Formats: sequence, structure tokens, C-alpha cells
Amino acid sequence: ELLDAIAMERHVPPEYLLGIVGVETAYGRLTGRYRVLDALTTLAFDFPARGEYFRQELEQFLLLARSGELDPLTTLGSYAGAMGVAQFMPTSFQRYAVDEAGTGRRDLWNDWADIFASVANYLQQHGWRYEQPVRAEAELGVAPAPPPLANVTLSTTLGGLRSTGMRVASLLDDDTPCVAISAPLETGTSYRVGFQNFYVITRYNRSPLYAMAVHDLAQAIRARVLAADAP
Repeated sequence: ELLDAIAMERHVPPEYLLGIVGVETAYGRLTGRYRVLDALTTLAFDFPARGEYFRQELEQFLLLARSGELDPLTTLGSYAGAMGVAQFMPTSFQRYAVDEAGTGRRDLWNDWADIFASVANYLQQHGWRYEQPVRAEAELGVAPAPPPLANVTLSTTLGGLRSTGMRVASLLDDDTPCVAISAPLETGTSYRVGFQNFYVITRYNRSPLYAMAVHDLAQAIRARVLAADAP
């Protein structure tokens, strides 16, 4: 009931909230064992390639500590400083974490109201489109195989892909922004097309493989729930 209520309030399907926390932390089982203060300080001053980014994250973490929301000496997270079931970095915690339970603090470790609402708020604020698809299956036809992607950008349209000969299983308009994706499988390579909501999931983690994992897990959860509810 809690999950459904938050999903309706935030206009994000519940299966995608479960998909993200499932991929991130196995539903809260693996939230990290590193002290966040140590992780962020090490990366801020001993990792030149991304030192500026982690110094910003360290600053936000210290601000959260100063406000009393987090204890800097006991807060644990990932080796990169991501925190809680949602694995929010401190900047994301500041911007998107929600005190849904009304306790006066945002608890992303133990309070599932705060956890679900914060993940939903993150997706909503990054442009989630309610009742719109995440991705569609595709066949190359005579189209060239899309190159491997490091970052997802909606750089083409459905009509543009179809004009190259790609067949896309979608009823969306040809002017719909999208991206073609190669999906490596055990049995070979399949091809998919991601839409706005696929792009939004990659704002949580930039990897297209991450977004595909979240989507596939979400759909598996939905299928199981529907099967259990069937007469």
C-alpha cells in the first residue's frame, strides 16, 4: 500500500522504484560498509581524475553533517560515498531526498516511505513521463548496428531509425526522440530503442546496461505480481 501510494503521488510506476533499489542494493541488503567521510575524503584528495567532483560531494556531505541529518563518524556507504538503499551521493541527497514519513529527517537506510519517495522524486525531477514506455524491442533489418554507448543521448527519432531500415516495435509517433542500443545477451546481441524514460533512468546511473537491467527487473516484477493476482 505504501509503495502504491507513493507511486501514484509521484507518477512513477512502482515496479521501477523496486527495479532501482533492487539493482542498487538488493532491496537494502547491500548498502555499503565504508565510512562515507573516509571514502569521500580519499577520493577528493587522492584521485586527481575526479578530485573536483568528489570535493563537491565531500562539501555536501559535511553540510548534511552540520545540519544534523547525518552523523559523519558512523554513516556508511559505498566505496564512492553513495548512501542508503537508494545509493544517493550527497548532492543528490541534498536535492532529491524526501522526508515522506514526516519525521523531520530523511532516512534512506531504514524508512521505506522516505526511500521510495526519494527515488520517485529523483526520476520525476529528471523528466519521467507518466504512462510512457521506457524502451522497445527492435530489429536491424538493413540498418547498421548501433555503436556501443557510454552515455545515452536522445540523438535521433523513431522516424530517423526507421528510415535506415530498423524495425521498432512501437506505436509512438515518428518524431519521438530516442536512442538505438545494442544489448549483449548470452545467446548473441539484440537491439533496443530507448525513449525519454530510458534516458531518465540513466540519470541515476549513466550506463545503458544499468538502465536495461532496471527495466528488465521492473518488468519481471510486474509480470510476477500480475500473475499472482490473476484468478
